[in-house]
Amino acid sequence: QVQLVESGGGLVQAGGSLRLSCAASRSRFRINVMGWYHQAPGKQRELVADITTGGSTNYADTVKGRFTISRDNARDTVYLQMNSLKPEDTAVYYCNALVGGSHYWGQGTQVTVSS
Repeated sequence: QVQLVESGGGLVQAGGSLRLSCAASRSRFRINVMGWYHQAPGKQRELVADITTGGSTNYADTVKGRFTISRDNARDTVYLQMNSLKPEDTAVYYCNALVGGSHYWGQGTQVTVSS
């Protein structure tokens, strides 16, 4: 089973920055896609960004130009650089890995942006 561990969340003022990291345990299967989702209280979990082993990326429209996802394939680690943070970004951020057609999730890290 793949284990994912997130770090880097915290409390910042609007306009500030945070960098999230997620490290995955090794698997016999290729980790095809790694990404970040977030979930605010009372809302559904939503995709923020993801990245393939080839470096193709997807971003939610709300974070384009502000967030950057990157990946270290050799270490199965994914990062999310979050700049120009807005109060609307406040949520629990979950790391996700797609392995052999199955999704695996981290336990989440809280990001709070004050106005």
